[in-house]
Parts: sequence; structure tokens; C-alpha cells
Amino acid sequence: MAVEPDRLPRTLSLAVHELRTPLAVALGYVRMLLREQADTVTDAQRAMLEGAAASCARIGALIAEMSELEQLEAGTVPVSGVPFDLAALVVELSGTMREGADREVRLEVRAMSPVMVAGDRTRLATALRALMQAGLRERSEPGVILVKCSTVPDNSPRWAVVTIGDEVVSRSLVDAASATPPPFDEWRGGLGLALPVARRVTEAHGGAVWSAPGSTPRTGSALRLPLVMPLKQRIVPSREAS
Repeated sequence: MAVEPDRLPRTLSLAVHELRTPLAVALGYVRMLLREQADTVTDAQRAMLEGAAASCARIGALIAEMSELEQLEAGTVPVSGVPFDLAALVVELSGTMREGADREVRLEVRAMSPVMVAGDRTRLATALRALMQAGLRERSEPGVILVKCSTVPDNSPRWAVVTIGDEVVSRSLVDAASATPPPFDEWRGGLGLALPVARRVTEAHGGAVWSAPGSTPRTGSALRLPLVMPLKQRIVPSREAS
């Protein structure tokens, strides 16, 4: 049975609270064994314990995402309005992505001019990283995934848009930026709650996330945020002399 939307934050909060304590206990015992506080361990036992510790860490990351999702659903996450260069953030993140290297899948960032937006740079970086990771993970054949940051200035409001996909998909994603964006498939296995969190973080900034229209949701994705106009383009009302 589905959880009612207004009860989802309470359900997530309860789940986070109930999961954190047993996880901390289990991880504590594993670390004690790895430090050989109880007895010496063999190489085979150490390998098993290290695997258990890594699994605990993944569960801990999922619990942290549940906590973030709970706050976003409840509307209690403060969103700052600090201006920053979205294009520079895209370049920075793309250089850190290693997902897909074993399958010869890589990101390619096209040359971009500065694109100014305002918001919580750290949270938006996490959202963008999740979209990039999803694109790399879900491409089965070797190849290049293009990442572009552009603007859609000929509408109101004006948007900064990041697209992740091949050349054709990128064009269709930008075309969808001006209207009501197509749906976004956020519930995918292997990615935890990163995509649901990414969508809600973006929406908290007045933006949106969507998938390529007219095709499967996993061929590409895009994110848009309100564009901050350069100072020289802003209209400042004149003050009348008193």
C-alpha cells in the first residue's frame, strides 16, 4: 500500500531513526574485530569483515539520503541564494566521474561560457553528480555521453540548462526546457535515493529535472534552474529626486 504524500516525511523520519542505531552497533562490532580488539583475525576473515564494513557504509549512505529526502519532502531544507557559475560546476564534477571506465563509457564536456545561477552549490552539485552517474551507469555499450550547460534566454523565466546524453538527445532535452518538462524516472535500482533527492533539490531551487521526451527515460536527462542575469543586463529602476 502506498504511503500518503503528507505522511511520507514522518515515515522516512521513523525509518531513519529505527535504522541508524542497529547499523551503528553492527558497524562498531565489525570495526572492533578489524582492529583485533577481541582476537587476531586471519586474512580470509579480514577480507570478509572489510566486505561487511563496506556494506554497512553503503547502508549508512542510503540512510543519509533517506534523511535528506525526508527534510525535502517536509520543506524544512533551507535553500541559499548565493550566485555561482553552473558551467564551472559541471566541468568540475565531470572531471571526478569514474563510473563506466571499465565499460569504456565516459563523459565529454563541451566548451561552455559562464552560466550564472543562484542557490546551494553543494546540494546542486550532489544532484548533478547523481544525474551524471545515472547516465554513465545505464549506458551498456562503449561511447561518449555529452554534458552541456547552456541557456534558454528567449522565454520567461530565463533558464540555465544542463543536458546529459548524446548529440540528438541533448537537442531534444533543450527543446523541452521552455515548456512543461516531460516526466523523470527517478526510481531506478542501483542508485539508492540519489535521483529522488536530486529532483527535489532542484525543485526547491525553482527548477526541474526531466528525461528525454518521446523515448525511454534512460537515454538522457536534463536539469534547469532560473538564470541569474549578469549585472550589466539587469534593469535597475531609477530613483526620483525627492
